Amino acid sequence: MYDIIIIGSGVSGMTAALYALRNNKKVLMLECEGVGGQIALSPRVENYPTHKEISGAKLSEDLFEQISALGVEFDFDNIYNVEKCGEIFVVKGEFGEYKSKSVIIANGVKHRKLRLPNEDKLLGHGVYYCAICDGPFYEGKEVTLIGDGNTALQYALLLSGMCSKVNLVIMFDRFFGDENLVTAVEAKKNIHITKNARTVELKGEDHLESIVFERSDKTTFEIKGTPLFVAIGQVPDNKRFDNVADLDGDGYFDSDETTKTKTEGLFVAGDTRKKSVRQVTTAIGDGATAATMACNYLNSITK
Repeated sequence: MYDIIIIGSGVSGMTAALYALRNNKKVLMLECEGVGGQIALSPRVENYPTHKEISGAKLSEDLFEQISALGVEFDFDNIYNVEKCGEIFVVKGEFGEYKSKSVIIANGVKHRKLRLPNEDKLLGHGVYYCAICDGPFYEGKEVTLIGDGNTALQYALLLSGMCSKVNLVIMFDRFFGDENLVTAVEAKKNIHITKNARTVELKGEDHLESIVFERSDKTTFEIKGTPLFVAIGQVPDNKRFDNVADLDGDGYFDSDETTKTKTEGLFVAGDTRKKSVRQVTTAIGDGATAATMACNYLNSITK
């Protein structure tokens, strides 16, 4: 029996573990993929206090080492259901069933897809979502990237340092990222920017052969022989938990800054909940709040 089970090991979940452990709670953290969440895939983090620059992987590694030293229990499992039976939560995964007195869901978000035929089939065969993971396979070669936010801009800079040419295609006539990143991308001679174009077709059976784009004037053009990196945002994956927590129209947990849900003892933190700002620092703040609220709840039911 655990005091708190945390679903997700991004910075929000790990911060929640840090605060809970420092309050002498027995904590189990469950993760289905890799430690660190989205930030672990960021090549460079420049908006984290006390660090002028740090990689997302290093930031995640440091935080995981910190909570490990405090005694967090960690396991890999894909959680598909959470139920509350009396005052006990039952957390069900593919590989096991776990019980606790409180739960914090900090499962983050998933990559947004293009929703085109062949996309899933070509994943790993020319279509990728992580430039950090897969960019090095194309060192010295030409690549194509779509996306107009901070992640896409960071990926463009990363790829430009290892690839001969980066075709950066955006749907609108401007970027939606930090000004310093936009300036850096526009200054790179091997980044070729095409605006007002959307992806309409991925050609290929066993591997990606070409990408077809449509301009705002309905004319099309095709880029052949390059891999495609997709960085068009993220989406929540919370339907499996709607029995214990309300969701908004976009599928995010409908919770305010208290991180509370409709189920006493259940809290949500990080990008997975409804919020106006999604940054590493706001995720950390959510984790601290959720753990504090969970500890207060535990103290109230044990009096």
